[in-house]
Amino acid sequence: MGVTLREVLDPATLALMDQLTGTMFCAKDTEGRYVAANQAFVARTGRSSVRDVVGRRAEDLFVPHLAVHYQAQDAEVLATGRPLHRTLELILRPGGVAGWYLTSKEVVRRDGVVLGLVSVSEDLRRRDADDAVVASLERVATLVAGRPAEPVPVADMAAAAGCSVSTLERRMRAVYGLSPQQYVLRSRVDRAATLLATSDLPIAEVAHEAGFYDQALLTRTFGRLTGETPAQFRRRTAAWPQDLG
Repeated sequence: MGVTLREVLDPATLALMDQLTGTMFCAKDTEGRYVAANQAFVARTGRSSVRDVVGRRAEDLFVPHLAVHYQAQDAEVLATGRPLHRTLELILRPGGVAGWYLTSKEVVRRDGVVLGLVSVSEDLRRRDADDAVVASLERVATLVAGRPAEPVPVADMAAAAGCSVSTLERRMRAVYGLSPQQYVLRSRVDRAATLLATSDLPIAEVAHEAGFYDQALLTRTFGRLTGETPAQFRRRTAAWPQDLG
């Protein structure tokens, strides 16, 4: 029997992760089961201890629309081997209050075999003392999400943020490591990936729903950012949704 994800996780690293109060950490195997989590993550689920989380899947701990979202993210990371870095997410904080987090996920391998993934989600309000900056980026994210198939000029994003274009550029590069234009493009590719992994829509319709002019543009952009075509991605993720929570 091969090595498991839990066996390769470093105990000292897990103990260190448990000391984080503004960053949630978890590890999931290839079947979507949580094998480790810190107290910040446990608090987010509303459970009382790590023991109540380990062995469960996202569908057991979160509302359906969040579970489906996490499933699509995990499917992409596991199928492509491409890490997810600094993705903005709206997540419920302890007490049921929604807040913005930056989530990153990495595949864990041993001897070339994928064992699962590890994930961290950083509370922006814990990291950035300037609530006005965070609030401005929340408004930009809402604007971009609300125009999935429409152009989103940088001027509109700056107006939503309540700042100049140059200030928006600085804020977005500081938080996301992306320009506003790159952020919009990445958001659309991520939306396309979610639709490819969780729906049976034809790729041409996925392109339209994600804000691309046509299937050819989606294919070129998707390939440049992910290393594979939408069709290849869909085939690779087809086996994951029923297993991932």
